[in-house]
Amino acid sequence: MRLNKNIKIFINYFLGPVLFGWLSFSIYHQINAQPQLQQSWVQVEQSFQSIKIVYLIFVLLLMFVNWGIEAFKWKLAVAHIYHLQFWLAFKAVITGVSFSVVTPNRVGEYIGRIMYLPEGSRLKTISVTLISSFSQLLVTIIFGTVSLLLLKNKLLVAGIIHTTSYWLLFGSLFIITVLLLLVYLQVANTVSLFQRWFANSRYLYLIQALQDFTLPLLLVQFLLSCLRYGVFMIQYFLLFQLFGVHVSVIVTGLVMSLVFLSMAILPTITLAEVGIRGEISLRLMRLFTTNSLGVGLTAVSAWFINLILPAAIGSMLLLSIKVFKRRNESA
Repeated sequence: MRLNKNIKIFINYFLGPVLFGWLSFSIYHQINAQPQLQQSWVQVEQSFQSIKIVYLIFVLLLMFVNWGIEAFKWKLAVAHIYHLQFWLAFKAVITGVSFSVVTPNRVGEYIGRIMYLPEGSRLKTISVTLISSFSQLLVTIIFGTVSLLLLKNKLLVAGIIHTTSYWLLFGSLFIITVLLLLVYLQVANTVSLFQRWFANSRYLYLIQALQDFTLPLLLVQFLLSCLRYGVFMIQYFLLFQLFGVHVSVIVTGLVMSLVFLSMAILPTITLAEVGIRGEISLRLMRLFTTNSLGVGLTAVSAWFINLILPAAIGSMLLLSIKVFKRRNESA
């Protein structure tokens, strides 16, 4: 309890303000250099006073759809270990988000999730939770690699990447994608190999649950990850329209796929992620629009709606979990 409290104090009064200050510094200059900046601000104000405010409402509703899909994915993943009601799975996923904001690449999500499981099932679900998350990473890498190929000419002409570096990057991503896809689809066979090689290991039970990941279940996880990926794209497209960034759905998908790929590769924490995401989005979207202000506002809004808002809700749910545990221990 004391450790958690100290961490929260550190984040609230030191780390958080520093990171948000860095965010402002990293994006300010690019937005300030935007042509017709004053006109862009006027467009944003007009958007909030017009029917376009509906876009923001839809984005907020899609946040619940986004995490609802993730909760359903996780519910299916752990079903062979422990049967979860959807609402409980949803609370577990949201609570996990509150842990993810202070851990590299959101690995802390798993801690928040397993707190909703009974003591004997927690460790067993780590491996299946990783595979469920792995499907989302796989989707991100696949779509990001395809976007890298489709945007090749624009990236090279704009000087964002040199030809040699581009082909090295694309070739590496292609090989990694194929290897990860093979591992993902053969996860049960991989576990069987581990069982032969480490038959006497006392930690073998931690991955035995992966044998229940049949090909149909893996494909369902992958398709749900694609669906969730599509929700993200719709959110970004709506926010771009709200903030006067007039780009097509295709351009939104291609650019944001590269942004998501970059975020998956770069080690970061959620509180710092918005600055990095905004920086990458500004550089790539500059190929299609001069509205840097709208791009920056979209990056910040999507980050806040999809991560910070759920994390705040998860923090409140976390307090209720602790109270519940104390009651059990005193009983």
